[in-house]
Amino acid sequence: MTPWYAKVWVAVVVAYAFSPIDLIPDFVPILGYLDDLILIPLGIALAVKLIPKEIMIKCRQQAQARIDSKRPVNWIAGGIIIAIWIMIFYAVVYIILKRILK
Repeated sequence: MTPWYAKVWVAVVVAYAFSPIDLIPDFVPILGYLDDLILIPLGIALAVKLIPKEIMIKCRQQAQARIDSKRPVNWIAGGIIIAIWIMIFYAVVYIILKRILK
């Protein structure tokens, strides 16, 4: 089981990544994004080090097993989802054109 402090650290890193509040605001040229480019990868690296090796090995084996397993592909569901998105796109274009051509 993953230790609680590793879980808390991962939550802190994810919260910082999605937070609109940064150490250095993003509107500051170069430095605004530089803190994100340095702090988040360092936080992830520390999180990986906090997880025991046995757990990482087990999780990597499970991930590889999922990659190796051949799951059936449901083309019908994929086609329905794509059709829905196309209908939404056409509806939006129709509404926009209708308002423009009024």
